[in-house]
Amino acid sequence: MSAKHPIIAITGSSGSGVTSVTQALEHILWRVRARGVYIQGNAFHRYDRKTMEYELSRAQKEGRALSHFGPEGNMLEKLESLFAQYSETGTGQRRYYLQSKEHAQKFNQEPGTFTPWTDIESGSDLMIYKGLHGAAIHDDMDLSQYPDLLIGMVPNTNLEWIRKISRDTSERGYSMEQVRESILHRLPDYVNHITPQFSRTHINFQMISAIDTSDPFDPARIPNEDDCFVIIHTQNGRDFGLKGLCDMIPDSFMSRPNNLVIPGGKRMMAIESIFTPIIEDLVSKGRELRGDSPHPDSYRGEIQGLI
Repeated sequence: MSAKHPIIAITGSSGSGVTSVTQALEHILWRVRARGVYIQGNAFHRYDRKTMEYELSRAQKEGRALSHFGPEGNMLEKLESLFAQYSETGTGQRRYYLQSKEHAQKFNQEPGTFTPWTDIESGSDLMIYKGLHGAAIHDDMDLSQYPDLLIGMVPNTNLEWIRKISRDTSERGYSMEQVRESILHRLPDYVNHITPQFSRTHINFQMISAIDTSDPFDPARIPNEDDCFVIIHTQNGRDFGLKGLCDMIPDSFMSRPNNLVIPGGKRMMAIESIFTPIIEDLVSKGRELRGDSPHPDSYRGEIQGLI
């Protein structure tokens, strides 16, 4: 952790709600006039799409697990170096993994490729990482020691799979069978390297469907937020004022002293209510330690580098 150059890490896989947290943080930074710098977790994949397809085929023939969930498919050592460098100096380098055709067109590249490494913007108030490994521990690497705020977007497996199937078949051109094989192949890394991170976070959000998702490969309907409840769980000694939030949000209740259950449609409201005072405090303390002046009243905060 670094009070001088704070880091917020949002950890969760696609379909678990990580994008909604990023949107909420955008709103918060705009209101508190703070500048965040965005780090895309996918940028630390070890292979581009074509190379990954080759490496996956080779791993399957050799009977070993390889996926973007596990350390073999990622450059976790480089991500740890970035966390360490930013926490010390507020500097570092990033690149982007161009997942979609839309993103690739912005850089005049092919989907599934990486942009070159470039210096991140100077003068940021904090770093915001969104990806799979914000709280990862592997061998002698411990990424969980660096973020000042660790947010876990915990998947409900069937709900996550439904969203992945819908996205990959409708937006990325994969067949149902290809998505099914991808899910099955990633399970060992999912169990060994993704789920353990959610015991290291400070707060977790888990969306639970209130409609039938018993067969995610044949969904009659993709649940939206109004079809779900959200469980908010705090841990590792952090107090996020859940009782006060329970009093504020209709139809919510405390299932345990550190567990709040709210209607799914209130998730953004809850995220912004919880994190606004925390981010204000992180930004204020960081500026004081760095000797920086607040941004002028005319400045509206932002997350630089979002694509």
